[in-house]
Amino acid sequence: MDNMPIISLLLLTLPTGAALIWLLPRPDQARYVAVGACLMALALALVVVFHFDPADARFQLIEQALWIPNLGVNYLVGVDGFSVLFLPLTALLFLGAVLASVNQVRISPKAYFTLLLLEGAATLGIFCALDTLLFFTLWEFSIIPIYFLVSLWGVGPNRKPAANKYALLMLAGGLPLLFAFLLLALHSLDGGGNGSPFDLRLLLDMHIPKTLQLTVFALLLVGFGVKAPLVPLHTWLPQLANEGPVAVTALIAGLKIGAFGLIRFAFPLAPEAAHAFQWLLVGLGSAGILYGAVVALAQTNLRPALAYLGVSHVGLVILGLATFRQEGIEGAVFELLNFTVIAGGSFLMLEFLRQRTSTTDVASLGGAMKHLPWLGSFFLLLGLASLGLPGTSGFPAEFLIILAALQTHTGASLAALTAMVIGSGCFMVLYQRAFFGPATNPVLVEAEDLRLRERLVVIALALVVLVVGFYPAMYLDIIESAGKAWIARLTL
Repeated sequence: MDNMPIISLLLLTLPTGAALIWLLPRPDQARYVAVGACLMALALALVVVFHFDPADARFQLIEQALWIPNLGVNYLVGVDGFSVLFLPLTALLFLGAVLASVNQVRISPKAYFTLLLLEGAATLGIFCALDTLLFFTLWEFSIIPIYFLVSLWGVGPNRKPAANKYALLMLAGGLPLLFAFLLLALHSLDGGGNGSPFDLRLLLDMHIPKTLQLTVFALLLVGFGVKAPLVPLHTWLPQLANEGPVAVTALIAGLKIGAFGLIRFAFPLAPEAAHAFQWLLVGLGSAGILYGAVVALAQTNLRPALAYLGVSHVGLVILGLATFRQEGIEGAVFELLNFTVIAGGSFLMLEFLRQRTSTTDVASLGGAMKHLPWLGSFFLLLGLASLGLPGTSGFPAEFLIILAALQTHTGASLAALTAMVIGSGCFMVLYQRAFFGPATNPVLVEAEDLRLRERLVVIALALVVLVVGFYPAMYLDIIESAGKAWIARLTL
């Protein structure tokens, strides 16, 4: 097992499943292969976590092979304390998305599940890539499946414009990323460095002048900020949440790879620039926290409301990073892990709700709790976790960020606390209107509560929320060493 390329096996599992789908005699059999591939990916991801040493802050389980010899580009993958936990949680979320789509995809199910599995492979690769061009290739590739999934299988009348807007903004955001990586590579070559100019490990050890750092950090902030999404680069998310397949929206809302990119590349590669832009980061984080919470109050549909609350929580992550403290980075990574389970799980619940009622509009859902008690109870649990209720995984993440912010940016931390109160009120009001009171939608009376396969997915997510909430050291012990190394790089 020690010599087995376990990460490569993990990254090949979902594409292999996508290829096998096209060998099936019947289109409806595609769902079984997709479920099996996701289960295998989840098992392999847990093996990666099992073989990971939390005490070692370096990249581990490294696998390397020459990819593009003329450019010095390698297939280079590995994990550290920041990325390793994302692998099983990502596989679990994709498994939930596949199960939520079972029996719902009537048009070209082979193509649908193939695209879903390819998106999963690209996402897992993004968390593991240690070569900047490999990372960029996977980053750009991840746009393609989402575009077709939204434009062809979306549930809203404006799904194609939403898909077009998403793809164009993501492609535009990719340009500054590419420029930043090329600038770093050229600087590495000019400095006569040995090895690949795209190797993240070598770039982290390289001295980068402050002027170049400022340029690189600004480019990475814009490129990753589009995907995060940061205010004011967030406009695509609420529209996509309202128009796209809700199961696919769960993946976009739950997997904040833009914020992960900032942690992985922007801050450690340009620490002096990060300090120079600290005022901007605090401002963007505070603005996002308040803006997302306030705008969510005006929503009458649960999907865009959750999307705006997600924008608010992204602002909280940025504020945590801007503190340059151990508590801040640990809380930020913790919060991103929560996104995968809590935000992704909440959108999966909305997909189950939409399948039964054909709507997620609050005015059409009064009394849903009476007829759908399982669905309503789990949605409430995930919602309370997103608000930071003690005993759930949302509490330690938000507590660490607020604690760090209070010691460095008191005003921003007070703004964050205010926004959290507003967000809590928003969710509770929307939940009360949608799930309690008299039933206004006759479809609810005959609606079936969560089926067994749906309960299994939600129970798995709920267990993660509760177990980690009562025992946050399960995450923090793994994040700690990487967090200390990250802070050490930012200490000027």
